[in-house]
Amino acid sequence: MGILDKIYDGNKRELKSLRKVADKVEEYKEDFAKLSDEQLRAKTDEFKEKLGGAKDEKQQEKMLDDILPEAFATVREASKRTLGLEPYPVQIMGGVTLHKGDIAEMKTGEGKTLTATMPVYLNALTGKGVHVITVNEYLSATQMEEMSVLYNFLGLSVGLNLNAKNSEEKREAFASDITYTTNNELGFDYLRDNMVTYRRDRVLRGLNYAIIDEVDSILIDEARTPLIISGKADQSNTQYIQANAFVKMLKEDEDFTYDVKTKNIQLNDEGMEKAEKWFKVENLYDVKHVNLLHHINQALKAHFSMQRDIDYVVEDEKIVIVDQFTGRKMKGRRFSDGLHQAIEAKEGVDIQNESKTMASITFQNFFRQFNKLSGMTGTAKTEEEEFLNIYNMKVTMIPTNKPIARTDRTDKIYSTKEYKFKHVIDEVVERYRQGQPVLIGTVAVETSEYISEMLRKKGIRHNVLNAKNHEREAEIIANAGKKGAVTIATNMAGRGTDIKLGEGVKEAGGLAVIGTERHESRRIDDQLRGRAGRQGDVGISTFYLSLEDDLMRRFGSERMQGTMQRLGMAEEELTSKMIARAVESAQKRVEGNNFDSRKKLLEYDDVLRRQREIIYEERNEIIDKEDVREQLMGMIESSVERTTNYYILEDEELRDYEQFIKTVEDMYLNEESIEVGDVRGKESEEIVPLILEKIEHELAEKEERLGADKMRLFERMMMLRTIDQKWVEHIDSMDQLRTGIHLRSYGQINPLREYQNEGLQMFEDMLVSIEDDTAKYVMKTEVKSDEEIRREQVIDKGEMHAGDSKEKVKKEPAKKEMKVGRNDPCPCGSGKKYKNCHGK
Repeated sequence: MGILDKIYDGNKRELKSLRKVADKVEEYKEDFAKLSDEQLRAKTDEFKEKLGGAKDEKQQEKMLDDILPEAFATVREASKRTLGLEPYPVQIMGGVTLHKGDIAEMKTGEGKTLTATMPVYLNALTGKGVHVITVNEYLSATQMEEMSVLYNFLGLSVGLNLNAKNSEEKREAFASDITYTTNNELGFDYLRDNMVTYRRDRVLRGLNYAIIDEVDSILIDEARTPLIISGKADQSNTQYIQANAFVKMLKEDEDFTYDVKTKNIQLNDEGMEKAEKWFKVENLYDVKHVNLLHHINQALKAHFSMQRDIDYVVEDEKIVIVDQFTGRKMKGRRFSDGLHQAIEAKEGVDIQNESKTMASITFQNFFRQFNKLSGMTGTAKTEEEEFLNIYNMKVTMIPTNKPIARTDRTDKIYSTKEYKFKHVIDEVVERYRQGQPVLIGTVAVETSEYISEMLRKKGIRHNVLNAKNHEREAEIIANAGKKGAVTIATNMAGRGTDIKLGEGVKEAGGLAVIGTERHESRRIDDQLRGRAGRQGDVGISTFYLSLEDDLMRRFGSERMQGTMQRLGMAEEELTSKMIARAVESAQKRVEGNNFDSRKKLLEYDDVLRRQREIIYEERNEIIDKEDVREQLMGMIESSVERTTNYYILEDEELRDYEQFIKTVEDMYLNEESIEVGDVRGKESEEIVPLILEKIEHELAEKEERLGADKMRLFERMMMLRTIDQKWVEHIDSMDQLRTGIHLRSYGQINPLREYQNEGLQMFEDMLVSIEDDTAKYVMKTEVKSDEEIRREQVIDKGEMHAGDSKEKVKKEPAKKEMKVGRNDPCPCGSGKKYKNCHGK
């Protein structure tokens, strides 16, 4: 009780402070009533001008606090003129709570939509955008339509973000001062924005301030499921099969080199020629053949680097990875980057075409990115610990405008579900005959259908709701307070919509709410109760329970059920404080378990969060910059340093110069650009600048052919493409790791710590891979100038023109020539290899 007193004392103190602010707003009432519409509108520009003088965000937030009473008074007067609604003092108090970045717990029917208009207007004055977030698109659309009259009157623009809108329409909606959207659509827009290639394709313009309607539903109930954008993994299996067939013909040293230490495999010149013949392509390193080269490399790895019964086993026609450290089989895990499919092709088992997680984020980590976050709901106090721990939001219970006149009866408990439902139907029939509207709340869809069938047999007309059709749902909920209306709804249905009492209903006792089972969360029960007794209306609420309910079974109700049956009390109603307390303690335990599972999800996503921030920051920098040469050279330099340090060891005798030159030529430079003599006897510090100088020279040559603008675009595209490819593979690998990591706990290992350690190692490996692949793709991709492309197209069509003549040049008959291999002696007799002589 001491803890409860502290909570309520804290709430009392907060309410006292809120009342003082509300009183200040009241002081402007008479003066603002005298203003003309133009003078009231002019207040917006006046406020904006004041805020424009702020030096930084901190000072701007302080200024917002200073102008709050006047701004709220402006909205109140404008609301009276445009909507015919004047916010009550308690609504002003709720608005102040929202502006502070906290949660306002306001009972159903207390006008949360109008309460939000004041902090929305105030924060929209900064010009940074305000998001009003609802649980479904129907509510977003209706709230936006209703409230835009007020905002437009005050000179602010309002947008609506819907799933059906295209990028251009979404961009327009988010560019507005105030944007109405759902949590899911906003989250997906954020993920998609971080997958674009061009700046112009983004739709969001920053996450400044958000007010979440039904905040407990969005930040608590939906937070157990992360947002995921999936895409099909690699295209058809044909390329894996073709690459597998080709690689089987190759011989080590003759067609490819294999470095045992690094497990690095590269096709050599012979292998390249064979590949180009086999796949009928001119240049395997051409940008359009990057995918093919990737498949060949993975097939090489599968055949010569990955060994059956050491790296993997074949079990039930599936490839199962073997943990190289423990020797245990890791079921459910897959090699990333197409290697798993390459091994499947090698072993002749079915090639799985996976779906790949391309982007993902939890609601917790998404919403924590807002500069300021607030929310409102009828039920949040029971989850205050979670709101404080995860979102740093306090819950303030705002008093009702009029005292609550609803009667909350004690729970009615029966031994079996059969008897419970019999009594539920009896009560519904009795109230229906009196013309009293009834709302029946169920936990599951099956229960609502079962009750519906029983009511049909009794000849009672009713509506059934289970949150499938939002538009129909709002209409049914709005009519649920009419005389004689009977509505069955799952507990989540109808959120955000008021049940207003029809004519003659108050005399019949108001709305009767009947709960057919306790939900595992006390919040949902309170939400259902709160449907009755809005704005001081009369009403009644009762919960019917049975000892067979899931929640009751959790605290061993079977023993009590057996006793009741033996004593012949099976049909009798139980009223026991002990049972009521047990139900509440069971609910608290379940709430605790759910909190733990959400916390665990967040802990795992926190590992990815920092990684996500690093990658998104890198992408955005590349997209926003006109010239990314500096970033590119940074990547290339890191890659060259790593390669050099790997081969140029301190002990001269241990250095493999031949392999080093080969790797440098494979990754960065043209053949013959560098020789062993250039690097022999030198230290890494001398070799790195030498290679970088040659790289810059080759890049300059590329730029000369392409032109500066196209070269900048080429560099940006190569960097983005590599980052995106590696990041998608990394997310997918992390996803696979997360799936199987819990099994580590059997070996007395902390799965989260293992996930953090392995995740960090995988991320570092990915960053290295991004630098190496970017360097390789930029340096090795063959680029052609527009002129060269045009000339090739003309030759392909047989349309090469002589001089200015319009006649087509007649094609010479093809002469059969002897094909000279690149490594064969040159036919000119110089003694050099063909590639170093006339084959240049």
